[in-house]
Amino acid sequence: MKSSNILIAKIKEFEGFRSQAYKCPAGVWTIGYGHTADVKPGDKISEAEAERLLRKDLIHYEAFVESLNVSQKQEKFDALVDFAYNLGCAALEGSTLLKKIRACRPDKEIRAEFMRWVYSKKKKLPGLVTRRQWEADRYFNQV
Repeated sequence: MKSSNILIAKIKEFEGFRSQAYKCPAGVWTIGYGHTADVKPGDKISEAEAERLLRKDLIHYEAFVESLNVSQKQEKFDALVDFAYNLGCAALEGSTLLKKIRACRPDKEIRAEFMRWVYSKKKKLPGLVTRRQWEADRYFNQV
């Protein structure tokens, strides 16, 4: 399965385009639409190159989510790819969210697990609240 155009547009919206390298709230050097691999201070990028990197980066997250065998529907796949893109594959793999999905727990419990991931350095970030809400809504086919 591949990321939908809806997901790609949302990632671009959530991440925002940054033409110059910057440190994200977690302290990681980032550029473009959330690209982090080999980014260093002073790096610059065009919007076209940022989109190319985003699509290339997504291949890794798509393969990871596919390997979990928990998302046969596009909406669920998109939600989990965005979660992994934002937080990392290890975070998803070790999460109670994934455990509850695999255990077919009630929707309310799964939705609550998405919303636990809204902190960076123990600080609740409004942007992460919005993103987790979108992921939960997408997962349950509400957007």
